[in-house]
Amino acid sequence: MNDTLSALKAAVRDVLDFPKPGIVFKDIAPILADAGLFRKSIDCFVRANAGAKIDKVAGIDARGFLFGSAAAYALGAGFVPVRKKGKLPFETRSVSYSLEYGTSAVEMHVDAIAPGERVVLIDDLLATGGTAAAAIELIKSMGGVLVEAQFLIELEFLHGRERLKGSPVRSFLKY
Repeated sequence: MNDTLSALKAAVRDVLDFPKPGIVFKDIAPILADAGLFRKSIDCFVRANAGAKIDKVAGIDARGFLFGSAAAYALGAGFVPVRKKGKLPFETRSVSYSLEYGTSAVEMHVDAIAPGERVVLIDDLLATGGTAAAAIELIKSMGGVLVEAQFLIELEFLHGRERLKGSPVRSFLKY
């Protein structure tokens, strides 16, 4: 596993001053573009859920869709998209959360998760934790049982894990 994580970490590209000056963006495009590395990244999520009896994988818009849907397929689980407000066509449930300068919201279809279903939440990156906390609130409000929130990358210096207190959290690459 250490070789896998080293290979994945080596492939993450730092993009300076994106999306604004002072930010170092962790670009996963090189992982996605390399079949072997993409498979290894999905295998991380699949191995983390081995034996956990996952009913649904919830993936956060948009890169969480890439990792989450592939992991759901491998786990034999359903996939639930957690989308930005106004992007889903059916009746939804929404949770708002605070951003540095305002608010945002994520939503799921009202029938996406049945009470008692075991759900793993997957996204590419844990930064400040706002979006993930809102997604977890949605899962729980529908009666889902959060098995774990999982992220390919965690920016530990932003302390997003603290915002998810009370929820099990796993990340594979830490910066």
